[in-house]
Amino acid sequence: MRSLRLLLGSAARLPNVAEPLSPDSDAAAGCHAFVERGTRIGVDVGKARVGVAKCDPDRVMATPLETLQRDKKQRSDLRRIAELAHEYDAMCVYVGLPVNLEGEHTPSTKDALRFARQLERMLGTVPVRLLDERLSTVSAQRQLHEAGRTIKSSRSVIDQAAAVEILENALDAERRLDVWAGQSLAEACAN
Repeated sequence: MRSLRLLLGSAARLPNVAEPLSPDSDAAAGCHAFVERGTRIGVDVGKARVGVAKCDPDRVMATPLETLQRDKKQRSDLRRIAELAHEYDAMCVYVGLPVNLEGEHTPSTKDALRFARQLERMLGTVPVRLLDERLSTVSAQRQLHEAGRTIKSSRSVIDQAAAVEILENALDAERRLDVWAGQSLAEACAN
């Protein structure tokens, strides 16, 4: 089967740019003033499913990992992402922040913020950053459709594809500016 990376390669990139981090905020967030080599995890939080992707330590390519069922009661989805982050020695976990086209928070935004906050508690020292993910699922669906896949036949991979899209946007921003992409939880909650 063709790599999902090839299916998403031509997708448009959204700006997800972070300001350079100060040394004080770096220590509090577990980040550094420069972006380090190492694996990152991308997460697309949906109402029913969570897509997970990872990149290689050199930050060259994002690849799909898993689609998890949301589990608000037992939190098995959060535990699995924490396991993956530790298994791959992730330097950072990027969670997509769904905002509307005007950049305003929605009920889905609040759900993603809650999810990210719980994940950050489980991860301990691995920072969680939030990335504007406007249209990431739409872009992933379009790319899969262009590759001949229907939405119905793509259900099992669409969330992973959206996670790949989120992570690739983060990696692009990191490479461009040599800073962590997105926002910390504190920054995202302040908006």
